[in-house]
Amino acid sequence: MDSSVPKYKIDTSVDDKHILRFSHQAMATVFEVIFVEEDETYAAQAATSAFIELDRLEQELSFFIENSEISRINSLSQNDLITISQDTFDCLKQCMRLYQWTKGAFDITMRPLFELWEKYDFPKTYPDEDEISMAMTRIGLPWLQIIEETHQVRLINKSIRIDLGGFGKGYAIDVLKMHLDDWDIKSGLIHSGQSTVSAFGKNPNYMKWPLSISDPKNPDIIVQKIDLIHGALSGSGLKKGQHIIDPRDGKPIRNKQAAWAFAPEAGEADALSTAFMVMTPEEIATYCEKYTVSGLTIDNDSDNTKHYFGEWAPKENHL
Repeated sequence: MDSSVPKYKIDTSVDDKHILRFSHQAMATVFEVIFVEEDETYAAQAATSAFIELDRLEQELSFFIENSEISRINSLSQNDLITISQDTFDCLKQCMRLYQWTKGAFDITMRPLFELWEKYDFPKTYPDEDEISMAMTRIGLPWLQIIEETHQVRLINKSIRIDLGGFGKGYAIDVLKMHLDDWDIKSGLIHSGQSTVSAFGKNPNYMKWPLSISDPKNPDIIVQKIDLIHGALSGSGLKKGQHIIDPRDGKPIRNKQAAWAFAPEAGEADALSTAFMVMTPEEIATYCEKYTVSGLTIDNDSDNTKHYFGEWAPKENHL
């Protein structure tokens, strides 16, 4: 598939000197905070403090950093216990809840399946059923046990490996939002590479913050305009040379280009946009109704068929 990950365009072009922007490289992307503050010196101090917090989170949550808490969990022997930080504990607890709510469509133990399919030039070549079945024995979030009273975790199945790539950036946005609130920053946007964005408070020039979703195959085409005031929006799509795999059968999806999710928190929206890529329209509709979130998917067909869910349906601009 040649489509790229969905992006958002954030409209802060209205002339207002109090809308300030600060950016920082972390978690293999560029985070940006955009907020309202008259004192530019104070604003820079608040942003710097938030980015220090972001770097700390990356050191704890990254799959790729050798001494991160996630790497330490992945190195555990079977049934050994490890005590983890509050942030790592909160991430794992939220991911386990989302795994249950999506009935396994969101799973942070997918790396064995990714590594298997990376060996093949799908759809020209692909693994056989035995290879897929073997990889499936090495995934499944229920193999991770959380002991809430002591903030400890253990691996019941040593073969699983945790990777927060589909949740960590959104969680980091939620933490940054709380951190800026501690600095009395009450209005702004935070995004991670323009794939997940969270809004809080009012834009001084609008009642809400205006954003637009771009067509994943042609970024110059606007799919939908959205106004945010509170909550988070996240998008997922197919990158060239990569796959989005359904953890429930171990196979890449082919029927969708992109999916978006709107939820109260950025971590949840981040996870759900990935889950919505593999869930059926009926599953997404049921989920959105039950948990009061919204979604949009675009099929990988000649008509680019769009499906709206939750508060997005039937109105296209109903956030």
